[in-house]
Amino acid sequence: MNLLNPSVAVDPIHQFQITRWIEFHPGGIDLSFTNASGFMALGVILTIAFFGIAASKGSLVPSRLQSMAEIGYGFVADMVRGTAGEEGLKFFPFVFTLFFFIFFANMIGMVPYAFTTTSHIIVTAALALLVMTIVIGYGFYKNGLKFLGLFAPSLGDMHIVGKICLYSLLIPIEVISFFARPLTLSLRLFANMLAGHIMLKLFAGFAVIGMAVGGIGYLVTPLSFIMAVALNALELLVAGLQAYVFAILTCVYLSDALHPSH
Repeated sequence: MNLLNPSVAVDPIHQFQITRWIEFHPGGIDLSFTNASGFMALGVILTIAFFGIAASKGSLVPSRLQSMAEIGYGFVADMVRGTAGEEGLKFFPFVFTLFFFIFFANMIGMVPYAFTTTSHIIVTAALALLVMTIVIGYGFYKNGLKFLGLFAPSLGDMHIVGKICLYSLLIPIEVISFFARPLTLSLRLFANMLAGHIMLKLFAGFAVIGMAVGGIGYLVTPLSFIMAVALNALELLVAGLQAYVFAILTCVYLSDALHPSH
C-alpha cells in the first residue's frame, strides 16, 4: 500500500471490505472463508485461550492473568444477577460468552490492519436476533401465554372503559418497541464501531497527506496526529463500553422473559 497516495490514505471505507481467503462454492453456494470469518474465529480463539490459560494454573494467590479472568467472571455475574435476578444466572454462560466475544472482536479491530467484525451490520444483527430468539423462546417456554402480558402492563383498579382505551394505545406501542429491540441492539454496536474507525482512518490519513503535500500540510499533520491519538484512546473505551451495553441490554431483555408481568 502506498501510504503517501492521498486517494489511499483517506479511504476510510476500504478497511471494512470483505475479502475471500479461501474460495468454497459447494452446489453454487458461496461458503468462502473470508477475513470476517477469520477474525471472528480469532476472537473466539483468544477468548478460549485467555480463560483457558488463566484457569489452568488456579491458585489461592492468583497471578495477574488469573486475577483479570476472575474480575471478568465476577463482573458479568454481577451484571446478570443485578439485572435479571438470581434466576437469571441460568443465562450466565450465554451472556458471559456474548460479552467477551464482542469485547475481543472490538479490541482486535483496534490493531492496525486488523478487521473489525462488529463494524458489519450482518454480524451485530445476527447476535441481536440470537438474543431475541432466546428471549421469545424461553419466555413462552417458562410462562406460556402469560408471556404476552409483557405487552399489556397491569393498570390496577382502573375502570374497564379506561383500561380498554389505554390498552388500545399501550399494546401497539409495546409490540413495536419489543420488535424494534433487535434493530436498535444491532445498530448501536454497528454504528459506534463503524463511525469510530472511520474517524480514526480520516485523521490518520490527514496526517499522512500533510507530510506528503508539504507547506501548510506541516501544520495540519501534528493536529491530525494528536486527534488520531485522542480518538484511539476514546475508541479503546468505546470498544469495552459497547460490549458492556450489548450484554446488559441482553440481561434486561432476558429479565422480561423471566418476569413478563414486571
